[in-house]
Amino acid sequence: MSEITVTIDGEKVQVKEGANILDAARKINVDIPTLCYLEGVNEPAGCRVCVVEIEGEVGLQPACKYKAKEGIKVKTNTPEVLRARKTVLELLLSDHPFDCLTCAANLNCELQSLADQFNIRQIKFQGEKNEYPIDDLSPAVVREPSKCIACRRCISVCSEVQEVHIYDVLERGFPVVAGPAFNDSLLDTPCIACGQCILVCPTGALHGKDDKEQVWRALRDPDKHVIIQTAPAIRVTIGEMFGMEPGELVTGRLVGALKRLGFDKVFDDCFGADVVVMEEGTELIERLENGGDLPQFTSCCPGWVKFCESFYPELIPNLSSCKSPQQVFGALVKTYYAEQSGVDPKDIFSVSVMPCVAKKYEAGREEMNDSGQDRDVNVNLTTRELGEMIREAGLDLNKVPEEDYDEPMGHASGAGVIFGSTGGVCEATLRTVYEKLTGEELEDIELRQIRGEDFKDGEIDLGDGRVIRAAVARGTGNARRLIEKIKTGEEEYDFIEVMACPNGGCVGGGGQPVYSGYDRWTKMGQHYLKRAEGLFEADRQKEHRKAHNNPHIHRLYESFLGEPHSEKAQKLLHTGYTDRMLYTRDRLHGSKECNDGALPHCRQGEQT
Repeated sequence: MSEITVTIDGEKVQVKEGANILDAARKINVDIPTLCYLEGVNEPAGCRVCVVEIEGEVGLQPACKYKAKEGIKVKTNTPEVLRARKTVLELLLSDHPFDCLTCAANLNCELQSLADQFNIRQIKFQGEKNEYPIDDLSPAVVREPSKCIACRRCISVCSEVQEVHIYDVLERGFPVVAGPAFNDSLLDTPCIACGQCILVCPTGALHGKDDKEQVWRALRDPDKHVIIQTAPAIRVTIGEMFGMEPGELVTGRLVGALKRLGFDKVFDDCFGADVVVMEEGTELIERLENGGDLPQFTSCCPGWVKFCESFYPELIPNLSSCKSPQQVFGALVKTYYAEQSGVDPKDIFSVSVMPCVAKKYEAGREEMNDSGQDRDVNVNLTTRELGEMIREAGLDLNKVPEEDYDEPMGHASGAGVIFGSTGGVCEATLRTVYEKLTGEELEDIELRQIRGEDFKDGEIDLGDGRVIRAAVARGTGNARRLIEKIKTGEEEYDFIEVMACPNGGCVGGGGQPVYSGYDRWTKMGQHYLKRAEGLFEADRQKEHRKAHNNPHIHRLYESFLGEPHSEKAQKLLHTGYTDRMLYTRDRLHGSKECNDGALPHCRQGEQT
C-alpha cells in the first residue's frame, strides 16, 4: 500500500493510504482525544470529541473516521476545535452521575480524564438527567446504564469480536443507552460473562461484580479456615497493578502477599490444571480408542461452555465432562485437602483468584457442589479485586518477600502453568496423551504450532499412521466460525481448545487489569504476548513439565482418587451441561432482532 503525506499542526507526516487522522497524529505524538473509537474494533464517529479542522472542509471533522488524503492540512488545537470538544464533554457530563469517588472506574475513567484535561470545573448545561436502575443480578458483570455514554464499544466487541450479540442501542435521542434487548438484565440474556465489554468501557457503565467484602469477612472470622488458589495467569498480570511490566513473573511475591493478607493456606491452581490434564487426557484417549464423540472440546473456560450451551447445544456431547481447574481444585480442597489436613470441610472457606469474571458465574452453578458442601468454591476474585485488596492492606507487591505455595496442593508441572495462555490447555494435554498412547517420550514438548493467534491447528504424529488433529480457537467469534466449518465437513479434528477471551485466552481475561485510551484493544493484544511468554518461561523453569510426571499428582491418585476416571474421580471432578438454547429462543422470539435475522440463533435457522 502506497504512502501519502499529510500536514498536522504544521508538521508533515507520512502514513499509509487509508489511515485515519488519528493514526497520522499519533505518529508525531499529537494527542487527539476520543471516547467512542476503539482501534481495530469500533469506529462509529459518535462522540465527536476527536473533531479537527481540515483546510478546505466545511465544519469540523471526526479524526477517527476521516481518511487521510495526499496533501491535506489538519489543525488539531484551534480555539474552535477546543471549544467544540469541551462543549461535547460538558454535554456528556451534564447527563452523568457525579459519584466519581465511589465509582468502579475512578481514576481509570476516560470521561473523567478528559474532564480534567479540559479543566472542566462547572457544567453550563442544567436540566433533566437520565436515571436507569443498576443491573447487578448477573453474578459476573454489573451494568450502570446511567453512566453509559453510548460509545458503542460494548456493542462492537460483543457482536463483531465475540459474536454473542447481547448489546444494542436502545432508545433514540436524549435517553439513548446501550444495553441488552428490552433493557433486560444480563442475567436474562445468553451473556457468556466473558467480560470483554468491561475491558473496553470508557466509563464505569460496565464493571465486574465486587466480592472482596465476602473474603474480608471470612478472613476476620476465627472459625473459618480460609484457603486460596491462584490461577496460572495471575502470576504474570497482577504485577501490572503495581507498576511492573506485563509478563513479569511475581509468583513468590504473590504468595507472600496472600499470606500477609491472612489466608491460612495458599495453593496453586496449576495443581488443579495438572489434574484436568489427567482426566481430560484420559477421556480423549477413551474417545479415540472406543469411537466416542469427536472432536472433544476442552471445558476449562466457563465462557466458552456457556456459549456452547446457549448457541450450539448439539455439541454438548463433545464437551469434555471434566470440570475446569478452578472447580476441580474446589472439590479437592473440601475433600482431599480436608482429609489430609484434618480440617472439617464445613469450616473451609474456599477462594479462587482468576483472570476472568466468568469464573464467578461458574462457581455459582448449582452443580458445582460435589464436595458435599454448599459450594466447592465459595468466592471467586478477579486479578483486579486481589490487586485492590493488596493495596487496601497497605502492601506493595514490589517489596513483599517471596514465599512458596503450601502443601499438599502447591506443586504443579509446567503443563499446568501454560493453561493460562491460548493453546496451553491443548498443548499440556497432548504432552500427556502422546506418551500414554505411544509409551514414548515426546521429544519436543513445546508444541508451538498450536500456540497463539486467533486460530491455529496442527497434527501430532503418533506413529503407525496415527495422528491427533488438534485446533485452538481464541475468542467465541473464531470458535463460531470453526464450528460452522466442522458442521459442514470442511474441517475435521480430534481435539479442540476454545478460550472465550480473544486477547490470548486467560492472559487477556475479563478480570485482568483495565487500560484506558482508544488504543486499549491494541495495547491488550501487545500485553497478552508478553504475559504468555512469561507463562511459557515459567514452564521452562519447572522441574517437571508434564502433568503425569508430577509426583504430587501421583500421590493424589494413589492415596485418594485411585486413577483417572475412577468412580470417585467421576463424582468429584466431572460434570454435565445444560441446553440453554430453548430458553434463548423462547425469550427472544417475536423481537425485531429475531425477525430480521440479527440474532445468532436466527442465523442458524432456529426460529420457533
